[in-house]
Amino acid sequence: MPAALRVLSALDAARIQWYHFKAIIVAGMGLFTDAYDLFCIAPVMKMISQIYYHKDSIGTAVLSTSYAIALLGTALGQLIFGYLGDRVGRRKVYGLCLLIMVLSSFGCGFSVCTTRRSCVMASLGFFRFVLGIGIGGDYPLSATIMSEFANKRTRGAFIAAVFSMQGLGILMSSAVTMAVCVAFKSAGEGSLEKTSAAGMETLAPAESDIAWRLILMIGALPAAITFYWRMLMPETARFTALVENNVVQAAKDMQRVMSVSMISQTNEDSSSETYQQPPSSSSYKLFSRRFLSLHGRDLFAASANWFLVDVVFYTSNLLLSQIFNFSNKPLDSSNVYDSAFEVARLAAIVAACSTIPGYWFTVYFIDRIGRVKIQIMGFFFMAVVYLVAGIPYSWYWSKHEKTNKGFMVLYGLIFFFSNFGPNTTTFIIPAELFPARFRSTCHGISGAAGKFGAIVGTVGFLWATKHDERDKEDVFPDVKRVRVAFLILGGVCIAGMLVTYFFTRETMGRSLEENEENEEYELGSTSAPGSSSANELLPRQ
Repeated sequence: MPAALRVLSALDAARIQWYHFKAIIVAGMGLFTDAYDLFCIAPVMKMISQIYYHKDSIGTAVLSTSYAIALLGTALGQLIFGYLGDRVGRRKVYGLCLLIMVLSSFGCGFSVCTTRRSCVMASLGFFRFVLGIGIGGDYPLSATIMSEFANKRTRGAFIAAVFSMQGLGILMSSAVTMAVCVAFKSAGEGSLEKTSAAGMETLAPAESDIAWRLILMIGALPAAITFYWRMLMPETARFTALVENNVVQAAKDMQRVMSVSMISQTNEDSSSETYQQPPSSSSYKLFSRRFLSLHGRDLFAASANWFLVDVVFYTSNLLLSQIFNFSNKPLDSSNVYDSAFEVARLAAIVAACSTIPGYWFTVYFIDRIGRVKIQIMGFFFMAVVYLVAGIPYSWYWSKHEKTNKGFMVLYGLIFFFSNFGPNTTTFIIPAELFPARFRSTCHGISGAAGKFGAIVGTVGFLWATKHDERDKEDVFPDVKRVRVAFLILGGVCIAGMLVTYFFTRETMGRSLEENEENEEYELGSTSAPGSSSANELLPRQ
């Protein structure tokens, strides 16, 4: 048996051990930081709107740009670091992503100017864009590294566990925002009372300009803590064996961090086979005719599904505060801390009750039900909820000035089935389908498509539901337009169901090498999926 296949077969059959959980934590903290940085912007923009724009509307153009700039950077980061992960190695660029996130998070907090809003927004936009690049790089690298370390029996659960750290990141961003708002409000009550007594109408004391900066800078801490352990991670055995063709080093790296059977035998036999061309290292190039014939359908399905789900997920999540009104006081009568606190509290409720449970349902069921079934189910139930909520939306808001619990439950189900569904599976599937030397790149391409979907969803929703600028009392989106948006999002979910059903392949219970085998390989055995291993793959004669 080729030495490369001995290493891969040993990894696929390895028992669950401590290093698997360590890898989940180290890789997952990157996703934790990603979610914190991407989703803390909603309450921060509430604060900025009152600090720098006072009674003027912040403007749809500025608001949509603030959401889109980090997402655009994320898409670019996924493409760049996905490519670098396949060219120079996953580990070598993994730490660079964290450094970019740490430095740019602090940069956001130190955005220049404290009086000129155009200067503040331009500086913040620049650092948010750079932050997005670091965040984007973390997506393909974390997914690829976890998929290549995991055994095939629990690979889906391990990758889902890494991705589930996003839910904790969203919850932490809300908790930090609420804590900062309460602390600054309590500390500044005296100045607020003096300002009120003097007859001044400002709702944003001077120290509030520090509060939003502090919220953004705290996002750097998880990434900074994780950096040391990331640098200790070895290169994945699949990259070393299949891309660099160094089976001896791959075996040594695995022996250093894991207890894997057959390692010693691999070292003994590899002297004559170390530089033998492994089956995965075929000669065709990315986007060549051969690549497209073998993997074009998989790349289309992964990209299209990620695009569609991010249209829905980011529209619903980032703009949650645009739909619900939980404050008993109009926005203009709230101080800067109250408005941000309400947005953060709502996000925390949704994260704790819907988002996080959805992630962990996927962790439990992903290797029992399969990726495709969970993805179709998630799209289906999201479509149902959007149609149920959207069809009577105008009638509902004509009779209710505030959101009731029933509507909250319906909206919460969207987040539950998004995460117990396509939001998680679209992260997992691209890390399992493609050859080792294209895996990170193709995951980055799929993720970048998703982030363009997020831009389309958030920016499109903001502009499509914009209320009449002449109506200063109306601070929430136009009701009829929201209804149309809900129906459109329901249609997007139906499209996701169709793309998944017709184009997405199941990857459960198969090794990464079996998943890539399309026409290039044939199985040397007819054993059922889940019982075959990497050593059963034979090159086509």
